[in-house]
Amino acid sequence: MTDALAAETNLTGAETVVWDLSVFYSSLDDPQIEADIQRAHERADTFALRYKGKVAALSADEIVEAIAASEEIQDLEGRISSYAYLKFSEDAIDPKAGALVQRVTEFGSEISQKMVFFELEWNEMDDEAAMDIMVAPQVAKYRFQLESARRYKKHQLSEIEEQLLMEKSVTGNAAWGRFFTQLTSAMRYELDGEKLNQAQIMDKLRNPDRDLRRRAADAVTQTLRDKSMELTYIFNVLAADKAQNDKRRKYDSWIASRNLANLAPDSVVEALVSAVTTSYDIVARHYDLKRRLLGVDTLYDYDRYAPLALEESDAFYPWSAAREIILEAFDAFSPTLKDTASKFFDNNWIHAAPLPNKRGGAYASPTVPSAHPFVFLTYLGKTDNVQTLAHELGHGMHMYLSGQAHAWQGLYTPLTTAEMASVFAEMLVFQDLQKKEPNPEARLAMLFEKVESTFATVFRQISMNRFEDAMHNARRTEGELSHERLSELWIATQRAMFGSSVDLRDDYGAWWSYVPHFLQAPGYVYAYAFGELLVLALYNLYLERGAEFAPKYVDVLAAGGSDYPDKILAKVDVDLNDPAFWNKGLDAIRALVAQEEQIARELYPEKFA
Repeated sequence: MTDALAAETNLTGAETVVWDLSVFYSSLDDPQIEADIQRAHERADTFALRYKGKVAALSADEIVEAIAASEEIQDLEGRISSYAYLKFSEDAIDPKAGALVQRVTEFGSEISQKMVFFELEWNEMDDEAAMDIMVAPQVAKYRFQLESARRYKKHQLSEIEEQLLMEKSVTGNAAWGRFFTQLTSAMRYELDGEKLNQAQIMDKLRNPDRDLRRRAADAVTQTLRDKSMELTYIFNVLAADKAQNDKRRKYDSWIASRNLANLAPDSVVEALVSAVTTSYDIVARHYDLKRRLLGVDTLYDYDRYAPLALEESDAFYPWSAAREIILEAFDAFSPTLKDTASKFFDNNWIHAAPLPNKRGGAYASPTVPSAHPFVFLTYLGKTDNVQTLAHELGHGMHMYLSGQAHAWQGLYTPLTTAEMASVFAEMLVFQDLQKKEPNPEARLAMLFEKVESTFATVFRQISMNRFEDAMHNARRTEGELSHERLSELWIATQRAMFGSSVDLRDDYGAWWSYVPHFLQAPGYVYAYAFGELLVLALYNLYLERGAEFAPKYVDVLAAGGSDYPDKILAKVDVDLNDPAFWNKGLDAIRALVAQEEQIARELYPEKFA
């Protein structure tokens, strides 16, 4: 199919791009699923029989043997749960997929309850005895894992308490999280007589027709209001659940557990948030420029993603073109990246087809060391879809390389440095496209898209972090929050970011209620800003050092989560513990905005008279 015909029919070639999950099971009805569930239970029982109550007396060799046995169980359990959740993403309202998710949620809780004793007993071990084990040569592979686990010593509970929390989470926070996903996936937004899913209605906000954008935004607001009772209740329940868990585990704040999981000191996160919120003037500069170029007196919330009337700003990219663009950009940086990304395309590790009940958003899943990562998105042929594909492939490459190098010890990277790979991949694609574009008007359009993508990753995510902070603190001090109160907190934090550059209508106040990260990974969103600003610093290093930087960066990716982020990144001369570090990334964003201002003045001097 030609590009022109694909654009005319709105087909991209991604309609048949679905992943091959046969590395796990053949279908939702595969009897091997139940057989593996029983096998995992048997192995967990054997593990507990052999090691429970004995961890303090284990030698270094026995500790290594025990961890290896636990990893085999983890891998088996992870294969089952990965398959269930990947299938659920394809069709979030399929009752069979939902039933399997519930089955494996219960199963995962049961396995965790049987094995939680090991970490608890390890953390209860005397510090001197634990150090003797960790410095033993045969434990080197697992030292960071063992050392990192002991950071949770003061937050862990008794075994029976830990088991009860795991058991109740199945019908508690996990159940509410699943309900939210099913509810929002089934929601339809009525626009001009059509009922659209979330991906389709959000795509309308990028349409050149301003009135259509306004109607689309109003349709989103109306549907969110129609479901406000359910959504508000879910948010309150899960915020209260988190507050109870934080109190029981003696965390000082709502964000403390996330920072600990991210291997990010509170001071580093606070410096990041402060640096970004005190730089909101960058946002205003960009949107003031956009208002001039659109030729309107006021920008409203539905104008944030409006395309400019510039050449190529409405470019359409069939799936084949996206693949070529991305692989060429990766290859120019490092053949290793191209070869790794090619595996996702060649082996059907991507699900990109638009489907009616497909869950919203995009992600990459590491699954387990015995399999490989998968990438999930809905591809519609827009420029931002190409960037999203590059972003998720960045995650996927990070997961693949670290899994190959370190298996379990590297596969699960902290959220903060996980975003590093994805955003760097986006940057490579963007810069490659910019270099190849001879038309200054087209370059301006591309630059605008990049700046707004960067804003979404840095400023929007930190403004959402500010909403989370306000929400969790209000829930803990005020009790159950009304839809109006949550909307008030949301609109205040979003208006703080835009200042006077964008008029956020009161209707936009309801838009907190469709964001899954707030519920499924509280505190997660600042990791996007962490990763973006980190990448801007890394990319500048690449520009300074050239080809010699690439293999060092690939080594950083392969390290994954095998060590503390500051130690891994020190290999490329990045100091995450310097509070002023974040200003380097913010200065790079200022430079991008200054660049778009300069090009715009040269192309359209009459708009600045």
